[in-house]
Amino acid sequence: MSETLSINLDPRLLANELSSLHLINGALVPATSGETFDVIYPATLEVIGKAAAGDRDDVVSAVAAAKAAQPGWAGLSARERGKLIVECGRRLTEHAEELGRLVALETGKALRTESRVEASVLADAFVFYGGLGSELKGETVPFSPTMMTLTQREPIGVVAAIIPWNVPMMLMAYKIAPALVAGNTVVVKSAEEAPFAVLRICQIMNQVLPAGVFNILSGMGPECGGPLVAHPDVGKVTFTGSVETGKIIYRAAAEKLIPVTLELGGKSPMIVMADADLDKAVDGAVGGMRFTRQGQSCTAATRIYVEEPLREAFVEKLTAKVNKLKMGDPLDEATDIGTIVSQQQYERVTSFIEIGKKEGATAHELSALPQAGSGLDKGFFVRPVVFTNVSDESRLTREEIFGPVTCVYGFNGLEEALRLANDSVYGLAATIWTRDLKTAMTATQRLQAGFVQVNQNLVVMPGLSYGGIKQSGLGREASLEAMLEHFTHKKTVIINMT
Repeated sequence: MSETLSINLDPRLLANELSSLHLINGALVPATSGETFDVIYPATLEVIGKAAAGDRDDVVSAVAAAKAAQPGWAGLSARERGKLIVECGRRLTEHAEELGRLVALETGKALRTESRVEASVLADAFVFYGGLGSELKGETVPFSPTMMTLTQREPIGVVAAIIPWNVPMMLMAYKIAPALVAGNTVVVKSAEEAPFAVLRICQIMNQVLPAGVFNILSGMGPECGGPLVAHPDVGKVTFTGSVETGKIIYRAAAEKLIPVTLELGGKSPMIVMADADLDKAVDGAVGGMRFTRQGQSCTAATRIYVEEPLREAFVEKLTAKVNKLKMGDPLDEATDIGTIVSQQQYERVTSFIEIGKKEGATAHELSALPQAGSGLDKGFFVRPVVFTNVSDESRLTREEIFGPVTCVYGFNGLEEALRLANDSVYGLAATIWTRDLKTAMTATQRLQAGFVQVNQNLVVMPGLSYGGIKQSGLGREASLEAMLEHFTHKKTVIINMT
């Protein structure tokens, strides 16, 4: 175990120190090719550092390190592995403010409302899974009196984890913590837009873990992610991102017949019945739409169905509340809403807003852009938009936008609401807001989503099984089930006693 890293609260300085580097076999190293790409601060478009442009050669090195380290890591008792992961969580807690500032710088998420929150709860995922090591147990099977028959859980080997940019630290934690406790070693491919905070996490954890157990690469999907998924020594892939990329990964994994976990897109419905607590439902919509994260969330409540007697009042209160949120420099403590993460995503979001306007929908554009001359004029700021009078067949209704855009629709009666809510290729999350228990129970049974809540719109937390159905993905995360079912093999052992 190495000396603890010092804390660095200057995110620009830290990004510079981490520039142009992967972490392979316990050491920070440049890309084999020496190639890099720029990482920008989305609020000002300044280049804050350069990420190592990983390719097939870097993948080969990282997977070789993970493969070499895996037998020794799996040879530790599960509880000992768990203790080391808990210690990682303790150290990450010490670095929480540092990590919050760094992820705000690279993603444009507001420090006070989003980035610091993500960093402050990061360690909980490691502590949660670290305590579950003893649950890696099998069963005895009453097959025959003359045979001792049992099952045992064994690690898969080398796990490839490909993570997104919207909540990079937490979503990485939900992948690597169960994989590591289960005895696997890991190679992570970070998102191009947000490589530094997760690299810093890897650096901190490598002060605790044996070399090669946790490795991280940065790079583009085709040049780095593709070779990682296809590598013959990778036995499992876990991915969070778009449906299109998820299908590419699924096809590549199928060539090797290896398991995958896919957490993909969402178009999450929020149903508000006429008997709901109006103020509570409006607060739930503001939080559930993740407006302070610029709507960049798979579970964002992008389709809000409000029973007709309540719809007009709901829209009035919702728009008034969102309008009070302050947009500005993500690193400013006064800022509620930061920026869209990149030029590509900015153009996608603004194009959907224009589509809605051209279709004749009513656009309630809220909050206010940063003042001219503030130094933020070129940043990827988008005002939150609440659309009304939107067609059920509109692209705004059908497609995931991944921005601060939601649509409010009216309905009459629960049957109509459930039909509209379920009319989607996605099935990640859903909520129902009502004071009637029968209505709530009916909705939870019939809503086609993997993560359903009543009268709340919380984010995923350790201990709650999380994942989607339909085109929202395969498998579950954040729970004991995720570790046992997705990061181990079950072996049956039969001992003939005659």
